[in-house]
Amino acid sequence: MVALVPAAGRGLRLGADVPKAFARLRGRSLLSHAVGGLLGSGCVDRVVVAVGADDGALAEAALGDVTSQDASPQLVRQRVRLVIGGSERIDSVRAALDVVGGAEVILVHDAARCLVPLSVIRSVVEAVRAGHHAVIPVLPVADTVKQVDDSGVVIATVDRTALRVVQTPQAFEAGLLRRAYADAGGLATDDAGLVERLGQTVTTVPGHPHAFKITTAFDLTVAEALAGDR
Repeated sequence: MVALVPAAGRGLRLGADVPKAFARLRGRSLLSHAVGGLLGSGCVDRVVVAVGADDGALAEAALGDVTSQDASPQLVRQRVRLVIGGSERIDSVRAALDVVGGAEVILVHDAARCLVPLSVIRSVVEAVRAGHHAVIPVLPVADTVKQVDDSGVVIATVDRTALRVVQTPQAFEAGLLRRAYADAGGLATDDAGLVERLGQTVTTVPGHPHAFKITTAFDLTVAEALAGDR
């Protein structure tokens, strides 16, 4: 089982003085928390992290934080590999895929969802091992959703009962994910979207509120509070 973590984005909306994956959350980087969770789940053998070309030192420091909290230094060196990502998320995942080797199941996980519970990681892995080819964690949409036109005028109130908010990690049969990336045209907001373009079924499992994506300074403040309860 291999997990890919695209972490080459800048994350400008966070307003930090470093790329988002290296922003600090209770003394450790978001990347350190994310990798530590994957290794701590007990079902991930290796992690491949795609970082920006100029972020190697930051990434090495982040992995050093993992060793002090979640695993021995030897374990991290053996099980985590850094590669150079690209300007878009799809480029970073593709770069990580290139070095995966013969894994049968691949997870893709956002570093910014660094508080995802271990139970969610295990849930998507178990679903793929049970025979589903692509599995994503989701939550129901709680807010009312409006469809608007280009000028901001409401066109309709969308029925939210069939809508879901998508999280990570997303789990895939390795051959299917490779085929999705080989056929990828244009950008996608998540990896499951590329699989959907192939006409393949994507199965959902329950996500968790703590697996939210840290995007803004407000999100980081919320994460600080939640991390204190872990």
